[in-house]
Amino acid sequence: MVRAKAERWFNYTPDMRIRKFLKQIIIISTLFLLANASIAQSQDVNALHETARSFMRQGDFENAQLVLDKALTIAPDNLDLLKDQAFVDYLKRDFSGSIEVGKKITARPDADVQSFQILGLAYKAIAMDKERDKMYKDALKKFPSSGVLYSEYGELLSSAGNAAAAIKEWEKGIETDANYSGNYYYASKYYAVKGNAIWGLLYGEIFINIESLSKRTEEIKTLIYTGYQKLFTDLSALDAARKTGTPFEKNVADNFQKLSSIMYQGVTPESLTAFRARFVLNWYNSEGKKYPFRLFEHYRQLLQDGYFESYNQWLCGPIIDSKKYSIWVQNHSDDVKSFQQFQRNVLFKIPGGQYYPHTVN
Repeated sequence: MVRAKAERWFNYTPDMRIRKFLKQIIIISTLFLLANASIAQSQDVNALHETARSFMRQGDFENAQLVLDKALTIAPDNLDLLKDQAFVDYLKRDFSGSIEVGKKITARPDADVQSFQILGLAYKAIAMDKERDKMYKDALKKFPSSGVLYSEYGELLSSAGNAAAAIKEWEKGIETDANYSGNYYYASKYYAVKGNAIWGLLYGEIFINIESLSKRTEEIKTLIYTGYQKLFTDLSALDAARKTGTPFEKNVADNFQKLSSIMYQGVTPESLTAFRARFVLNWYNSEGKKYPFRLFEHYRQLLQDGYFESYNQWLCGPIIDSKKYSIWVQNHSDDVKSFQQFQRNVLFKIPGGQYYPHTVN
């Protein structure tokens, strides 16, 4: 084939060869220009998108919308642009506009979790609960391991008065997406009300270690403190867990009950530190070591690194006595700084295989 082409080339007249050569140059130049135009267009869209997001961060939603509209004339099918368009409509309280865009993007095969979240916000704003319920069911079929979708769907069910259905969604979210904090937040509050002291405490403390610097953190710290107060004021919850709980629950309840005398003087940072230090020793020297659990491993790490007292002060010191806590901080400033650095640098991440099924009432 190569030889045949070469023979044809030598059979061309000089004029034919020039025309052939010029045609090839034109084709190559056209392709080059098209490629450059495509790159330039992409750069324009990215620049416009960043400008729109800058306006959004400043709370200037009108200008954000204008810039997004311009970007969408260049790239009308860009999913990220459309998501921001729906979100800006939501922020402008144009909920019907947000829903219109949201329904279009969630119908696309490339719709992501965030697409459904934005539509969910718009539905929630105007109490379109039936549509929102159906949307979450559809979304979870597409993303069955999305912790945020389980969390938001559970919140919808709970607000509709169906707490029993809500906790099943939150538990599923914890099982499938162990490092998303929202499901622990809602589940810990649910169990605190329902009297399941062990899981209220465990889920609450996992939550504050994943999400350690938010307003919700302070709320759950209070829940943990009051949970420990109730647990050791009346040991019936521990008795029930020892009799009817899962093997994991029975081991936790057994160890808690054996050490309950430490808490007779009340729940304080000092008593919690002593109680939990003994608990860690017992847990890892007994049947409990069969059940790996990131929170207990965290206790052990804090003990080994010398941060356990600071951790328990951070957990409940300000709730119990803010003045006493301030004095403690002043007297242990180096310890506090070291612990804060540890919190910033050491990620609390739960590995797979640490979900322990339990009865959901």
